[in-house]
Amino acid sequence: MKKRRYQDVAVTHLREYSSIYLFVIVLFLMGVIFGAVIVNSLSFTQKEDLFYYLSQFFGQAASGKVADGKDLFLQSFLHNGKFIGLIWILGVSIIGLPVILILLFMKGMVVGFTVGFLVNQMQWDGFLLSFVSILPQNFIIIPVFIITAAMAVTFSLKMIRNQFMKKINQPIMPQFFRYIFSFIAALVFLAVAAGVEAYLSPALLKAVINSINYN
Repeated sequence: MKKRRYQDVAVTHLREYSSIYLFVIVLFLMGVIFGAVIVNSLSFTQKEDLFYYLSQFFGQAASGKVADGKDLFLQSFLHNGKFIGLIWILGVSIIGLPVILILLFMKGMVVGFTVGFLVNQMQWDGFLLSFVSILPQNFIIIPVFIITAAMAVTFSLKMIRNQFMKKINQPIMPQFFRYIFSFIAALVFLAVAAGVEAYLSPALLKAVINSINYN
């Protein structure tokens, strides 16, 4: 019964704020496309320098000389946790709304640039490498970022509405507690993503590098 109630609340929320979720998703995809386009604007020297560093990393990954799984887990969780935490805090502040959108766009741009660069330099092999090293954890991280950003935008808009439109003033505390719960849930999913990045992705990356005889 309780599970059904939570499902109904989630469906109602998505239906009510579907336009915000759609806008956030489109903004993220625009960031991905922009990041991929930037790759083509790099000079030959810049591409060579970046590819050299990637070659060093892939060489270390192939020989198993990457950071310990525990260290990778902590690095990933703290990095993404800080990013989500910043978005969450900006959602509480009225002036943080445009910064949330900029951060989401930049996240999309980083993903698009990384995948685009690998494919640009290594074609099919680059796609395989990005698929096993970047996408597994991002299948979890990206939806978490999008949902958190959408909820932060929603909460920020409610704060603005309550502040400047007194006629439709709504109690903010129940919504604030739901907003806190969403942040805790996001951290749980980020911990799962960090586990994937720390323990699954390196093994897949090593297998792919060895299969394409990359040294």
